[in-house]
Amino acid sequence: MAAALGRAGRDQELHDPDAGKSAVDRLVNRVAEVLGVTTLGTIVLLVFLNAVGRYVFASAIVWAEELVIALIPWLAMTGVFLSVRRRAVIRIDYFLERLPRRLRVPVSVFASVLSAAAFVYLARYSLDYLTFFGGDLTTYLELPTGWFTSAMAIGAAASALAFALDIFRTSRSGGAR
Repeated sequence: MAAALGRAGRDQELHDPDAGKSAVDRLVNRVAEVLGVTTLGTIVLLVFLNAVGRYVFASAIVWAEELVIALIPWLAMTGVFLSVRRRAVIRIDYFLERLPRRLRVPVSVFASVLSAAAFVYLARYSLDYLTFFGGDLTTYLELPTGWFTSAMAIGAAASALAFALDIFRTSRSGGAR
């Protein structure tokens, strides 16, 4: 039984999450994956190089921490966007499955509408923040902070659009997805 559980878990982890999706959906998800992996790889590399520099050579890369901190919102929003696109956001399916079949689609659509609204709200106020503080320069790199804080506005808007597309598809298909 343990071997069967191990195989099932491995199969779940290694399956293609975009199998059966349209070419456009697969392309959008692959671009987001590449951006996320590149961002994560950059963060890991900078942290590693900075640690080696600090502890082996007693000389840190002064701008590395600034760049790592600036890239984290992009990593987070890429992950949020992908999870919305793949319908892998945390939700309580246990309760949804306990509802009568005729209520499942309306409740699911309602939850997606609320989620999209929350992301629109986040995008709106992130844009305000970006407008006020986006021109400030980072300490070491002397880049506008807006390059990095725009992740919240762009990621939230993209996630709201992904929820809107999900609402459209769920409504059209009657929940058969």
